[in-house]
Amino acid sequence: MNYEKEMKERTAYAEECIRRLLPEDRNMIGHLTEAMRYSVTAGGKRIRPVLMREAYILLGGSGEEIAYFMTAMECIHTSSLIHDDLPAIDNDELRRGVPTTHAKYGEALGILAGDALLNYAYEILIKGVSVASDRENAVRTAAIIAGKSGYDGMLGGQGVDVENEKTGIQADRADMLKYIYKKKTAALIEASLMAGGALAGADERILASLEAIGERLGLAFQIQDDILDVTSSTEVLGKPVFSDMENRKETYVSLMGLGPAGEKVRTLTEEAVELIDELPGDTAFLKEMFLRLAVRRK
Repeated sequence: MNYEKEMKERTAYAEECIRRLLPEDRNMIGHLTEAMRYSVTAGGKRIRPVLMREAYILLGGSGEEIAYFMTAMECIHTSSLIHDDLPAIDNDELRRGVPTTHAKYGEALGILAGDALLNYAYEILIKGVSVASDRENAVRTAAIIAGKSGYDGMLGGQGVDVENEKTGIQADRADMLKYIYKKKTAALIEASLMAGGALAGADERILASLEAIGERLGLAFQIQDDILDVTSSTEVLGKPVFSDMENRKETYVSLMGLGPAGEKVRTLTEEAVELIDELPGDTAFLKEMFLRLAVRRK
């Protein structure tokens, strides 16, 4: 398998779907749709939509309705990045090598663009359900994405992260950090894999396996982010380095040290690869993708 070629093709498909289904800039009064498109198309690895489609195909899916769910996921993910970057949270002005949404359009429009993308994601999910060949599976898929994105998923993790950073929550530091990472980062990776499986008609046992794989992959991904924050450069990452340290945020590196954090990434990735071996079909691409994410440099 030529992984680079395969990944390029899968990423290009995700990119085409996303750009096609985003709202057009209709020369409206104001710049909201422009800010929405700017935020989503300003770069990104498209990891979540690629994972979703791969799980979909792996488990027997073949319809084009997957494009709607992939796009919705990327809109949700981007909305979280916009809000993370805002002055009230991380106050970052660079993302993916370009100005963050609020740095380019102002704080008010940054807030609204994030809100609009989250809302638009649900518009896209409804369209996906309406065109799906199996409505029951599509509704189940939309429910998974909504649940993993909301108060008991990504947004819940962001809320605890902000509250813990600003005022502190009395809890074991390691348990608190794992909770934040599982909700804030891993939830959308879990949702991506589970959504692909659900749309393909996977049963609850397979969905539970996909959730477990996504949890490990998501935790490994976020810990690797912690490592890159102190070992990489702004030029390579496309965003400020040492920002966690400057914001006095607890990370696996500050909690465990650089070496043990790297070992944790490797352990979680190995567990994800072992679990994916239990799934039917050719899992070679997904296993290689997991291993590459564990050693990524940006």
